[in-house]
Amino acid sequence: MRMSGRSPQPLRRRAFAPVVLALALLTAACGGGASGTSGTASSGAESGADASPASASERAAAAGKQLAKNTLVPLEGKAPAPELPVTVDSSDGRRVTVKDASRILPLNGGVAEIVFTLGLGDRVVGRDITATFAEAKKLPQVTKAHDVSAESVLSLRPTVVLADTDTGPQEAIDQIRDAGVPVVVLDPATELADVSTRTTRVAEALGVPAAGTALNARIDKDLAAAKVAVPEGSRPEVAFLYMRGSAAVYLMGGKGSGADSLIEAAGAVDAGVQAGLDKPFTPLTSEALVSAQPDVILMMDKGLESVGGVDGLVDIPGIRETPAGADRRIVTLEDGVLLSFGPRTPLVIDILVDRIHGK
Repeated sequence: MRMSGRSPQPLRRRAFAPVVLALALLTAACGGGASGTSGTASSGAESGADASPASASERAAAAGKQLAKNTLVPLEGKAPAPELPVTVDSSDGRRVTVKDASRILPLNGGVAEIVFTLGLGDRVVGRDITATFAEAKKLPQVTKAHDVSAESVLSLRPTVVLADTDTGPQEAIDQIRDAGVPVVVLDPATELADVSTRTTRVAEALGVPAAGTALNARIDKDLAAAKVAVPEGSRPEVAFLYMRGSAAVYLMGGKGSGADSLIEAAGAVDAGVQAGLDKPFTPLTSEALVSAQPDVILMMDKGLESVGGVDGLVDIPGIRETPAGADRRIVTLEDGVLLSFGPRTPLVIDILVDRIHGK
């Protein structure tokens, strides 16, 4: 989704945009290209190297270099050979048999990251808008905004499609199935525990369960190393704001946003959850911001860009009245990485630990 750099409409004492519209834009927003705003980073942990007692800043610097390249680090060794057929459970209540994994089409950026990192990237024939890493860029895109085009999918002759329950419209998924293509639907990933679950399910659906086990072991090791760098003591409050200034969409994340799990893993407190927001996203008000009093604001790169950068953000009513706004403590991460919940998620934690707790 293309973003304009113009400032948002003035924040009034009422909510801005409907949550339904915002969530649709959030799905598409993760398809932005890599950018270099203050949060892009990655650690050597992703390579599977032994965890060292590096400081948070050292890990974040290494993480930054990896994410700046916007590439993935596949499992070491020879690419696995799928052992098929397999029959697996699909999250839409079906049992799906996969007989051929020679032409894989993931319809989710985080799922695509898993497929490539398992070593099966040369079998992927297309991508959706949320697959922003370099290896996927050359592939044809099969989504328009956040909607899947069944015609585009079928034109690539996939032998298996990987989707999740948020993938739509349903008519497109039905059309792909009716054409005889196996479609395995996964549950959305909104917390750290979902990374290993999703990796296991993807690997099983593609007939490479051992590779899934190996990747999960690497991810677990990387996450453990990232959490070691969390300093003891105070736990800053972090507000995750999803903004699209050109569309007048202004939301605060709460329970289940996905960011809440990342913030907690980084040794901080989600300000929206702390304020009692029990939905993933709630329309933002100046009162809610002032009441939450976050120490740090977390955003996606393109969200910050869409409101005119930090200068534009602090001019939004309520922002300047928070400790985060007054100190200009804004942390950003590339749209396609922050909530991907895939093999690069440990790098996200590395960055958050450093930038949330750093001075």
